[in-house]
Amino acid sequence: MCQGNNALESSRLVVCKVKGSVRKNRMVHRLRRYRRFSIFVKDIWAHTPFVRMVLLLIALWLVSAAAIYLAERGVPGASITGLGDALYWGVAAFSTAGIADTPRSGLALAIGGVWIVVGSMLFFGTIVATITTYFMRPMQRPGKRIIDTIEYNLEQLNELTIDELDLLKETVDTLIVHVERLKIKQANQRASGQSSQ
Repeated sequence: MCQGNNALESSRLVVCKVKGSVRKNRMVHRLRRYRRFSIFVKDIWAHTPFVRMVLLLIALWLVSAAAIYLAERGVPGASITGLGDALYWGVAAFSTAGIADTPRSGLALAIGGVWIVVGSMLFFGTIVATITTYFMRPMQRPGKRIIDTIEYNLEQLNELTIDELDLLKETVDTLIVHVERLKIKQANQRASGQSSQ
């Protein structure tokens, strides 16, 4: 369909090439978006308390739901009659969704009250801690610490001994060599990445 000899067919060829280019650009855009999302998820997984907090929240939810179920079992007029009801109640309670059925026994009410407070703190605390940690990470990167240390040492240059100055020179020389290697490595990676596209 995208080939031809006359003017009409060559205009179709141009349209096909444009459509192919648009499709390719969309695919590249989707791939970049996926890569950014993948990096975001890896950062959240590796550098924030999200996973640990969610696992703790799930564990406490299961324990509190089981405790409420056991405390409500056999209580006349209890609305929580099964483990499924207790699990649902536990999610509705900590997420502040509102609860139609409340436990009847004093022990279940106490367990539920503690769960509501602890579960809500963990739930909302996880969200706040993850967002804060994620956006604070760039300020905690080792590169910034290295630069701050070098700047501090440069400010203190007049107070350094000859041995400390020699050590500083060796460190800076090694750093320069390492930076040059990293630049070459990154340039090669960019070049191989562009040639594969």
